[in-house]
Amino acid sequence: MTMSQAAGATKPPFRKMNWLPRDIDVERRPDGTLVLQSRIPLQPYAPHIPALVAKWAAAAPDRTWIAQRKGADRQWRRISYAEGKALIDSLTQALLDLGVPAGRPLAILSGNSLEHALMTQAAMQARLPVAPFSPSYSLLSQDHAKLKYLFNLVKPAAVLVQDGVQFQKALAALQANGQLDGLPVVHVDRAPEGIASHGFDTLSRTPVTPAVQASIDAITPDTVGKLLFTSGSTGMPKAVINTQRMMCANVAQGNQVRSQPGPGPTVVLDWMPWNHTMGGNSTFHGILGEGGTLYIDDGRPVPGQYEETLNNLREIAPSLYSSAPSGYAMLAAALEKDDALARNFFKNLNLLAYGGARLPDDLYARMQALAVQYTGHRLVFYTGWGSTETAPTSTGTYWETERVGLIGLPFPGVQLKMLPTATPNMYELRLKGINVFPGYHAQPELTAAAFDEEGFYKIGDAGVLSDPADPAAGLIFAGRVTEEFKLTTGTFVHVGELRTDCIAACSPVLLDALVTGQDRPYIGLLAWPNLAACRALIGQPDAGFDAIVAHPAVREAVQRGLEAHNATTQGASSRRIGRVVLLTEPPSIDGNELTDKGYINQKAGLTRRAALVERLYAEQPTDDVIVLK
Repeated sequence: MTMSQAAGATKPPFRKMNWLPRDIDVERRPDGTLVLQSRIPLQPYAPHIPALVAKWAAAAPDRTWIAQRKGADRQWRRISYAEGKALIDSLTQALLDLGVPAGRPLAILSGNSLEHALMTQAAMQARLPVAPFSPSYSLLSQDHAKLKYLFNLVKPAAVLVQDGVQFQKALAALQANGQLDGLPVVHVDRAPEGIASHGFDTLSRTPVTPAVQASIDAITPDTVGKLLFTSGSTGMPKAVINTQRMMCANVAQGNQVRSQPGPGPTVVLDWMPWNHTMGGNSTFHGILGEGGTLYIDDGRPVPGQYEETLNNLREIAPSLYSSAPSGYAMLAAALEKDDALARNFFKNLNLLAYGGARLPDDLYARMQALAVQYTGHRLVFYTGWGSTETAPTSTGTYWETERVGLIGLPFPGVQLKMLPTATPNMYELRLKGINVFPGYHAQPELTAAAFDEEGFYKIGDAGVLSDPADPAAGLIFAGRVTEEFKLTTGTFVHVGELRTDCIAACSPVLLDALVTGQDRPYIGLLAWPNLAACRALIGQPDAGFDAIVAHPAVREAVQRGLEAHNATTQGASSRRIGRVVLLTEPPSIDGNELTDKGYINQKAGLTRRAALVERLYAEQPTDDVIVLK
C-alpha cells in the first residue's frame, strides 16, 4: 500500500454512483502504438434526438424539462416534457408551412433560452440542421467577419433571432451583404427594424397536421442534426457535421458510463453555451437522455455576473453540477462563507464535473472539505475529453478517483489510438467510433486531412498514461501537439501541462496564460490575472486591470507561486519559468485569442502580442516584467 492509499483509507467514502466497469482491451503494436477500447458493447440508443423529448413526454409528461428566469420579476418559467413536445410540434409545422427546405440549415442567433431549445428540436423534426452561432460573433465583434463567413459557408435557409433589436447590427451586416435575401426570419422578444420577421409566439400556436409526423418518420441516423462551429483557433471556424446517429450514440455512451443512484431525475443548473458542443450536446442532450430537468443559468463565472448563479443555487439544488475551474474558485469562496447556500447546494448533489482546464489541487481539496462537511461524503469530480468533431465526449473518468488532470478512458464504441512521440510516455491521440463526425460541411479537403489512413480522427491532442504499466489507470491530458516548441537549448516544452501547472501554482490569482519561449533561452509567461481573486486579495472590489497588475500584493503572489513551482522542476529548463508579464487587455475574440471553450489560442495570442514577447525577453527588463529566481 502506498502512502497516498494509506492516507485515503481514513477518508470518508465517495457518494455512490453507478459506474461502468473499466474493462479495457489494449492492443500493443510493434511501433509502440497503443489502441484502447472498452470490451463492453454500447447499449442501444435513440433513433434521433427529438425522440427523447417524445419518450419523456409520454413517460413523465408533467416533469419539468427546462426552465429559465423570465420577465421583470425574474421568476422561473418552466416547460414540462408534454408542453415542450406540443410546442415543438407546432413550431415544426410552422417551419414546414414557411417552406424551409429539408436539409438546409436553420441559423440561430441567440444565447441559451427556452425558445432556442424548442426551435432546435422543431428544426430537427423538420430535418433542418441547426446551426447555432456564437453570440460573440454578433454582439462583440466589430466587423462581423466570422458571422458573414459562416453564413456564406453553411447558407442557412431560415434564421431565429432571440432579440431583433439586440442583434440589429449583426442582422444589418448580413442584410447589407445580401445574406438575408429571401430568408424567413423569426424573432422572439423584439422584431428587428427594417427586416421582415415572424413572431415566435405566433408560430408556436400553429395547428399541427400529419405532415409533422411524416417529417419525423423521415429522419434517418445519417440525417444531419446540427452544424456546430469549431472555435477557429487555427483560422476561420469550420462547420462540423453532427448526425443524429453520432449525437444519440454519445448520449448513450455518457449515460452508460455513469448514472446516479436512486429513482429521482437528474437536475442540472448550467450556463455553458449551446453553440458549443459541451453545452449544446453533452449537457443538453444528456439531460434529455435521462429525462432530467435543466435550469438555464443566465449567470457566468465572471465578476459582475456570478451573483446570478449564486441566486439560482439558493433555490435550485442540483444533483449534478459542472463548471470550469474558474467557476469552482468563485463557488468555493461563496460556499465557505454562506451556510444556507452550501446546505442547499449539497442537499441532492451526487456528482461534480469540470472541464476546460485542469482543476487545481487546492481547489479540489476545498470543495471536498465542503462536501464532507455538508454530506459526510466525498464527491467524485468527473471530467471527459473530446471535441466538436466527437459529439463531444469520447473518454471519461468513470470511476472513483482523486487524481485531477485525468481525462479517463474510452467510452463503449470508441477506439483510442495512441501514437508514441519523441517524449517518453507521451502520445499523440486519435479517435475512431460511432460518435466521430463524418466530415466538415462543404470542405472536403479539410475532411480528408482530418483522418489518418485507418480512419482515425486526428484530434491534435497529446496525452500521457497515468501509470505506464497499466493503461486502465487512465490518461492525463498533455496539451495540443501543435503547441509544443523547443528552447534554444533544444529542449521540448509541453505547453498544455506547463500552463495548467503554472496557473495552479498561483491559484487563485491567475486566470490563464500564454507560454512563451520558442527559440528563446528560457520560458516566459504572458498571464491574465483573475480579476475577482485579485480584487479580494488587495481589498479593492472595483479595481481595474491596470491597478491590479501594478499592485505589489498581486505581483508578490505571482512571484511566490511561480518560484515555488520552479523549486519543483529540479533545474529542468522545460519546466522552469524565467519571467512574467501580467496582461491588462482581455483575450481578443476578433483576434482569435479566445475560443468558445474558454481555451486560449497560443499561436494567435503570441502573434498578436509579439511586442510584449519582445519586452519579456529584453536584455534590460522594464519595471512591469516580473523576474523569477
